[in-house]
Amino acid sequence: MILAAGRGERMRPLTDISPKPFLAVGGKPLIVWVMERLKCAGVVDLVVNVSHKAEQIERALGDGARFGVRITYSREHVALETAGGIAWALPLLDDQPFLVVNSDVYSDYHFASLQDRARLLSEKHPAHLVLVDNPDHHPYGDFGLRDGVVTADSARLTFSGIGAYHPALFAGITRGEKSRLAAQLATPIAEGCVSGEHFRGRWNDVGTPQRLADLDARLR
Repeated sequence: MILAAGRGERMRPLTDISPKPFLAVGGKPLIVWVMERLKCAGVVDLVVNVSHKAEQIERALGDGARFGVRITYSREHVALETAGGIAWALPLLDDQPFLVVNSDVYSDYHFASLQDRARLLSEKHPAHLVLVDNPDHHPYGDFGLRDGVVTADSARLTFSGIGAYHPALFAGITRGEKSRLAAQLATPIAEGCVSGEHFRGRWNDVGTPQRLADLDARLR
C-alpha cells in the first residue's frame, strides 16, 4: 500500500496545484520512484489511497500497466490519517501481512527484505518498522530500537514511513474514522511485540519545498 491521500500542507503552494506524490525530483514524480523500487523487489500489486486531488492521481497513474504494476485505488472522501486510511483500505488487501510506504519519501531501501519480515508477522506481533537516523528537522526521533525490538526509549530513531503490518493491528478502527498510526502501535510497542530495523542507506523525507529542491538538485 502506498499512502498518497494527504494534502501536504507544508508543501503549499506547490500542493495547491499538484498532489504531493506528483511533485518531481530528479525528473520523476515522488510516487513513481516508490513504485519503481517496489517493482524491483517483485511487489506489483499495489493499493494507493487517494483523497486530495484524487482524480489527478488516478488519471496520471491509471491502472499502473505502463509502470509494470497493478494499481487499485482506495478513495477517501476526507483524508483519514495513516491508520485510518489503512483501515479503510483493508477490504482491498488480503488477510495476510502487507507493506506500507509513504509516497513522499525517497529511499534506496530494498523492499524484498521487508517482504521477508512481513511473513513473520502475526496478530501477537503485528508490525515491523524501518527506522533511520534522525534528520536535522526531526532531531528527537520517534522510537527506540533494542535488539531488533521497537521501544519507547529516549534514545530514539526516526520512523521512515516504511513498514509491514498484520491486518489485526487495524481491526479495532471503525472504517471511515480518522486514526494515527502511533496510537495503534502504542500498546504492542509497550508489550515488546513490534520488531524493527535500523536502515542506514539513502532516505529523504520530502516534507518542505526546500527539502524537495535540495533532493532534486542532488538527484540531477
